[in-house]
Amino acid sequence: MRLTAHKPRRSFDPRRVAEVESALWVAYYRREWLAFLRSALFLARRLLGLPWPSTVRGSWFLLRATRLWAPCPDNDPVAARLAMERFYRLLKRHNHEQFDPAEMARLEVQWWHVHREYQHTNTERDQRALVDALAALYACAFALPDAAVRLAAEQRALAMGYCGQWVRLGCDLDSSLIAHKRAALVRSYVGLLAALQAPRGQLTAAPATATCP
Repeated sequence: MRLTAHKPRRSFDPRRVAEVESALWVAYYRREWLAFLRSALFLARRLLGLPWPSTVRGSWFLLRATRLWAPCPDNDPVAARLAMERFYRLLKRHNHEQFDPAEMARLEVQWWHVHREYQHTNTERDQRALVDALAALYACAFALPDAAVRLAAEQRALAMGYCGQWVRLGCDLDSSLIAHKRAALVRSYVGLLAALQAPRGQLTAAPATATCP
């Protein structure tokens, strides 16, 4: 695959990506797997920049890992991690990434675990642990300092908090919590994009603000 000046993961529309990911979360919690797969296909193609054959394979790995993780408490985290490792190997091969796919898969499933704990406890301590887990994933994925991705992780965790409330209230498609979740995801992606596009010498701390257009 011919590389362009900006990898897709380093240049994207935060609002559009957040919109699609929000729909993916809705599909996941309502166990609407076909809708989940459609959203995964979009993210793999537009955000990750994979060619169509790899888009289909990568989306299948994501769906497979998610379905292995989804049952509670009878899920299979080891098999889910292995499916995510196959996804990250595919991503590394096509986008010439520097990360270790096994470590990325471990960090991915780790934040899933922390998030599930937070869903059940809803404590401030577990929210901090979730932010830490998300920041570790972003830092590894993009080779950025933890502080540079902290804002993106905090807003993503906030989005998950809104999502958790929505799930506890019955997954109503007309709930205003969906809009709150989507807005937090937009802020998360705005913060991540700012960190990705900042000169490396300025990445000693997170961006001061993340505003939406």
